[in-house]
Amino acid sequence: MNSVDFLLTNKDITYEIRTEIKRLGRPIPDLIISKTDVGKSRNYSRNFNSSVYDRFKWLCGCPKINKLFCFICLVMGGNRSAWTQEGCVGKGRHKAIA
Repeated sequence: MNSVDFLLTNKDITYEIRTEIKRLGRPIPDLIISKTDVGKSRNYSRNFNSSVYDRFKWLCGCPKINKLFCFICLVMGGNRSAWTQEGCVGKGRHKAIA
């Protein structure tokens, strides 16, 4: 019930279900996200590190589509953005930390 997939596909969630989802906690799966940046003298590779969940308590992940979401926004019905609709894989900024 507290999966990102459930929250994305069920928009009309009752207060009781939202409360239960919050109690269950955010999904924090180990995702396989990598990015290669091209530098002047070499390429740089970055990989997802699950310690990011410790730094950003609002962050959650979806292993089905391998992307990150704002758990608070998903549960409470936040603004429509990449953090609530399609997910993020890069260094996108969230209004909560901007």
